[in-house]
Amino acid sequence: MPLFEQISRDIMAAMKARDKVRTDALRNIKKYFLEAVTAPGSNGELTDEQAVKILSKLSKQGHDTAALYHEKGRDDLAQEEEAQALVIDEYLPKQLSAEELETAIRAIVAELGATSMRDMGRVMGEASKRLVGKADGKAIANLVKQILNA
Repeated sequence: MPLFEQISRDIMAAMKARDKVRTDALRNIKKYFLEAVTAPGSNGELTDEQAVKILSKLSKQGHDTAALYHEKGRDDLAQEEEAQALVIDEYLPKQLSAEELETAIRAIVAELGATSMRDMGRVMGEASKRLVGKADGKAIANLVKQILNA
């Protein structure tokens, strides 16, 4: 089932269960999904790949915001943000371990024949496409730099 449909069904279930945090998080996800579908230049559909990109962004924003609230001593707001981010995380693909990520990037580097930092853009473009939602962009970039500098 496409993520868009799954989110819509899960909103109904969360509403019936009177789970406010889950309902709010899922409604927020659906809002971003609908914006993507109706954006100029879109074909009126949302692929799961596009949905995962949106979910990854929302998850990162939620965790970052929660960290900021913790720094400012607003633990009440931090807990709410963290709870919603955890709901979003449930819909993301399983994150790759460090070893799995390194194996995947080494395979991409070999496939593209990348040998130096001049090839970083090509490697990052391909890695970003293949590993969307499975690894953090910073972790991918750091590992690509490390491999290409070796």
